[in-house]
Amino acid sequence: MWTPIVTAILVITGIALAAGFLLSLASRQLPADLDQVVEQVNDLLPQTQCAQCGFPGCRPYAQAIVQDDAAINLCPPGGDDLVQRLAELLGRQPKALATPVSVVSVAVIDEANCIGCTHCRNACPVDAITGAHQFMHTVIESVCTGCELCVAPCPVDCISMVQTA
Repeated sequence: MWTPIVTAILVITGIALAAGFLLSLASRQLPADLDQVVEQVNDLLPQTQCAQCGFPGCRPYAQAIVQDDAAINLCPPGGDDLVQRLAELLGRQPKALATPVSVVSVAVIDEANCIGCTHCRNACPVDAITGAHQFMHTVIESVCTGCELCVAPCPVDCISMVQTA
C-alpha cells in the first residue's frame, strides 16, 4: 500500500519538520542580530542629533552602545529615564547620567544684535529657535537641548550658552 512516492513525501516532511524545530531552538539560543539591537537602542534615543554624547548623531551613539564602545549614560536630552530603559534592554547596570540635566546649558540670543539671518534656526536639530527671516530670533528654553550647534553658524556672534539652574 505504501508506494515509494508516499514514503519519499513522508521522509521529506519529517526532515523539514525536524529542521524547522532545530532552527527554532537555535534562534532562541543565539544572540540577536546586532543591527536589530542597534535599531532598538536608536528607537529609544530622543533623535535630537545634538551630539552632546560625543557622537555626531543618535544612530552612531546607538551603534557604539551596542558594541560596548560607549556608556549608556551620555545622553542629557534622554535623561535618567533613557538610561534606565537602555539598561533594561541591554541587561546592563543603570548608571547616573554623565552630565546631570541640572547643569545642561541652553542657548540665549542677544536679541538686540540678532540680524534675523536664520542660520541658527536652520542648524537647530530640535527646532528650539523661532523667528522669521530678517526678524529677531529667540530660543524656546524648554525645547533647547544645549547642543551648541546654533553657535558656530551665527555670523554676528549673538548666541551664548547659559547654564540652567
